[in-house]
Amino acid sequence: MEKTFQIPEGVNVEINNFEITVTGKKGKLEKNFANPVFTNKIKIVKTDKEVKVSTDSDKRKIKAMIGTIVAYLKNMSVGVTDGYKYTMKIVYMHFPFTVKLDGKVIIIGNFLGGKALRKSKIIGDTNVEIKGDDVIVTGVNVEEVGQTCANLETATKIKDRDRRVFQDGIFLSSRG
Repeated sequence: MEKTFQIPEGVNVEINNFEITVTGKKGKLEKNFANPVFTNKIKIVKTDKEVKVSTDSDKRKIKAMIGTIVAYLKNMSVGVTDGYKYTMKIVYMHFPFTVKLDGKVIIIGNFLGGKALRKSKIIGDTNVEIKGDDVIVTGVNVEEVGQTCANLETATKIKDRDRRVFQDGIFLSSRG
């Protein structure tokens, strides 16, 4: 089985064993795919304008890993050329809560009228900007941007109350 990835214009891909580095105008991403189960059974070869990932094995998990590596390459190339931008909405019904940036932590105050501050981590090199009722999360690594958004949603998760009535929180509204 073999899958190929066409390298877009303005993107440079370097392969050193199973460590792949993708460089573009927005930055540089590195990912190590070394795994004792897959290392001897998967081959990653770069030609002029494409990367070929192949195997001779018939095992399902090894074939799945080939698709995973190609998907990571696509995500990394989009990240270093265009970047990722997720927009989240701050929603509250009765108690207006505050969202502040403090270094690599987002602090949420007065959530559901509570005095305790809730904190959410910003992962990696992700940038967070707060504009009114919108929280804009941008970055080159889709995993870091997505995890930062997930941390925000989890920090404002309501427990032991009816979600149909208590609709407060920070929710993902668009991504691109």
